[in-house]
Amino acid sequence: MIYPALTAFYAAAFALLYVGLSSWVVAGRLSADVLHGDGGNPDLEKRIRTQGNFGEYVPLALILVALLEAGGGSPTLVRSLLIALLVARVLHPFGMFAPKNSPRQFACRGGGILATFAVIAVAAVALLFRVG
Repeated sequence: MIYPALTAFYAAAFALLYVGLSSWVVAGRLSADVLHGDGGNPDLEKRIRTQGNFGEYVPLALILVALLEAGGGSPTLVRSLLIALLVARVLHPFGMFAPKNSPRQFACRGGGILATFAVIAVAAVALLFRVG
């Protein structure tokens, strides 16, 4: 088994991004004077869900990609998946705050989640079939 150094590097970048999203939620709570929940504040609700969505999908994607890399998967495939995941997770918050049914909402939010799903699916299939 190979140490997944490439995934480890990107995992550190994702950790910093998560800290940023968490700080953004805290700042929203402070400015809205909300200690728990979203207090009925739609902007705070979007911040909370953006951070929550990140926390729900990124760990699984990183585990799958790390297993792929550790199992000897192609560095090109691994790097491509990690870059796609990073772009997806950076785009997603912009889409969360885009006007409803706007091109930016579809491109950033929709594109971000579809790319995240694609990373998870490709990594899973590659692991199942030991492709890489």
